[in-house]
Amino acid sequence: MSLGGMAIAADFALLIVAATILSYVARLLNQPTIVAYVLTGVVVGPIGLELVAEGDELIEIVAELGLGFLLFLLGIEMRFDDIREIARPVGAIAFGQAILQAVASTGVALLLGFTLFQSLMIALATTFGATPIIVKVLGDKGDLKELYGKVDVGILIFQDIYLVMALAILAVGSVDEINEVALSIGRVFVLMGLVGVAAYLASKYFLPTLLRASAANKSTLFTVGIAWAFLFIFAAETLDLSIEIGAFLAGLALAQLPYSTELKERMRPATNFFIAVFFASIALQMEVDQLLAYWQEAIIACVLLLGINFVIVFGLFYSQRFDVETSFLGTISMLQVSEFSLVLGALAVDQDLIDADILGFLSLMALITMPISTYYVLYNRQLYRYVRPYLERFEREETIEAQPVEYANHAVIVGHSRLTGELADVVRETVDEIVVVEDRAEYVEELTDSADGFIFGNARHGDIRQDANLAGAKVVVSVAERTDVNR
Repeated sequence: MSLGGMAIAADFALLIVAATILSYVARLLNQPTIVAYVLTGVVVGPIGLELVAEGDELIEIVAELGLGFLLFLLGIEMRFDDIREIARPVGAIAFGQAILQAVASTGVALLLGFTLFQSLMIALATTFGATPIIVKVLGDKGDLKELYGKVDVGILIFQDIYLVMALAILAVGSVDEINEVALSIGRVFVLMGLVGVAAYLASKYFLPTLLRASAANKSTLFTVGIAWAFLFIFAAETLDLSIEIGAFLAGLALAQLPYSTELKERMRPATNFFIAVFFASIALQMEVDQLLAYWQEAIIACVLLLGINFVIVFGLFYSQRFDVETSFLGTISMLQVSEFSLVLGALAVDQDLIDADILGFLSLMALITMPISTYYVLYNRQLYRYVRPYLERFEREETIEAQPVEYANHAVIVGHSRLTGELADVVRETVDEIVVVEDRAEYVEELTDSADGFIFGNARHGDIRQDANLAGAKVVVSVAERTDVNR
């Protein structure tokens, strides 16, 4: 290996080691790992110790793939069945939030002295919720099946659609004439629609057979998932679309299938690796004077927008006839400046739409609000007990009632064998419903067609246990051939 190649490999290794250490510290402090990834770039890059420089070819390639895999994970989280029953109020909240928060962010940015165009870009970047963080924290708390958790996930699904549209618009880049801008944006949306139709048809007629054939071997399932993501990344690149749009649509196609949760768990370590390099690379692009160019404005903006956005989102929840508790719990999960502000900011810098100083401003806002928001989401019910006396005056009689979790007063049977039917007959007398958790592909069709609930996946995985509401099950029986799933 040449000296240049050794230097590149050393920089990359140093970045990964630093990200690993800081991620471990973040986990001990109950902080999002995304914060640790950004801080990795701050510590080892030009802002900090100057151990790794911007422009490392290997880091740039992996970082670009990291953005693609971030959008792939975003797509695979979007199961439309999760919000079907509350789609109308959720859509109204999401639309109102996007408009009102954009107006508020633009106003605050103008007040702080930014130009109109800069303010509009800041508003675009700060409108989205932190999907990976919110889903992770609510999942760890077991609140994704609560009414406010379902509403938050629904809002995030709508916001993710807005995000993809924003990415498509930014992909056009700098065009001088208005008609050229319109034609370029129209072309992007047409091509995106064609890729989306291809993804939908594949999820209906091709993917179920492919995944059923590959699910018996978990290594093969992982390989198929990676290959599917790269297939759409390649298609998007060939059509001159951004790779993140292709990756998002690939994940979206997988999300509607019963294999999605298991596949997501299998792919998470690899995708997290790419995502870590992407967020670290954002900080590698900045000098210390760029990060701190607007540090006072960033602090003021955080304080103002936290308050303004709380009023906006709480009011939207309340206007859709959710009760006060649901409105409060759902609101405080949605207030942080998300990691997608960095994504859009970095893309805007690459397109020469904004200066790196604005990216530094967005980065500081994210680094301030994400750690704080993690704690107030973790302790949201304690906060509600504190403010309840002040909010009870707004309570009303007719509200959208909290729906029960997907499985309640139920039995969970882990594994499927000749005993499963007999066990189901025995426990059916004491529970309202039964859900079977099985990760062998040969039983997917049989269990999907049965009257009982079915979740494909390994019962050791946290997401599988949450989907089955294992902690709330009245009866849990394991007939799995592999005893490790019982741990």
